[in-house]
Order: sequence, then C-alpha cells, then structure tokens
Amino acid sequence: MKLVSVNTGLPREVTWHGRNVSTGIFKQPVEGRVASRKLNLDGDRQADLTVHGGEYKAVYCYPITHYDYWKRELPGRELSMAMFGENFTTDGLLEDSVHIGDSFSVGSAEVIVTQPRLPCYKLGVRFQSDDMVKRFLASGRTGFYLAVTREGEVGAGDEIEAISRDPNAVPVSEITRLYIAKRYADDDVILVRRAMQVAALPESWKQYLGERLQKMNGTLSS
Repeated sequence: MKLVSVNTGLPREVTWHGRNVSTGIFKQPVEGRVASRKLNLDGDRQADLTVHGGEYKAVYCYPITHYDYWKRELPGRELSMAMFGENFTTDGLLEDSVHIGDSFSVGSAEVIVTQPRLPCYKLGVRFQSDDMVKRFLASGRTGFYLAVTREGEVGAGDEIEAISRDPNAVPVSEITRLYIAKRYADDDVILVRRAMQVAALPESWKQYLGERLQKMNGTLSS
C-alpha cells in the first residue's frame, strides 16, 4: 500500500449556475514533505467548515485505481491527479477492504479511517456536471476520510502500513451502501449494530444509522 500523491489547496471563488461559490475542492499535488495535522494538511483548507474538514475529516483519501473507472465513464475528459478533491491519492486501499476504525501509519503520521465521503454539489462544480454527484455516489467509489491520531510528515511514495484492524470489521463500502439503501434486510440490521460499536465512526453517522434502523424495523438495540 502506497501514498501516490499528496494534494492540497486553498478555497477559491468560482461561478456555478450564475452564482459565486467558494470551494476548496481544487487541489494540486505537492512536492516534498507535508505536515499532517489534526485538522488538515499544511497548505490545505476547506471553504464550508459546517460540512467539510474537522477532526473526523482531516484527510480525504481516494484510490488511484478509480481513475481508470472514471476515464471509461467520462471519455475525453482529462482527469488530473486530485481531480476528486482528495488529499491522499492512494494505491492498495479500497472501500471494500478497508474498515471503519482501521489504523495506518504513513510517513511519520498515524491515521484512522472514520467514514466514507458523501459528495456535495461542489463535486459537480469541479466536473461542471450536475449529475456527477449522483453518479459518484452510485458508483460506490467514494473514497474515505481519515482522522490524524499522530501528527507527522507525509510525502508521495510513502508506504502505508496497517497498524490495527477494527474488530467490528465494517467495510467503508458497507457504510455507503447502508446510507443509500431503501430498506434494511436482517443482515443489514446486524451490520448497522456492528457499525454503531465502532469508536471511530462519528456520532452523526451513528445517529443517522440508528434513526434509519428505528424507522425501518421499529427497534434499536441499546
């Protein structure tokens, strides 16, 4: 597992559907070492802190293998590194094999997986396409967020090494699936209850999943 590219960017003003929008989704690869801190990478900022950034979204990862998929889905479009707004473009970490709560070392930093990315309309701004948000979520190729548990320096080419795997073993891809599922099967109920035991999953996610469970099945485990 490897860190292919480290990407940062500051918010900028762009025009979308006739109005000005401030967004931090435009990022560029960085050469050399970059400090990875509790709230973000040095040189990186988010425009709307009510939904972006913060301790549980300090670093956004996106697998480089997904670029091949999107090149097929979006023929003729140039997809430069960090096109999806990711801080870490990674190789060898995929949503179906990475669990919420898994910990990794990268460079001299340590991180933990917290949640999948739920795209907002600014992904559409980046791609100049209204339907990109829907396509991105439906693809299951969401990438995922990391919290920084030990600050350090990172750089392109760094190895990403597993420190520990969360015992509940809830893949990132399953959290995304549970988010968009219309109904929960019996196995989904079990999975939701497992997910709610993962310490690294933010309380907002636990509340959302718990409310879905209560609404669909009438009961919620204590």
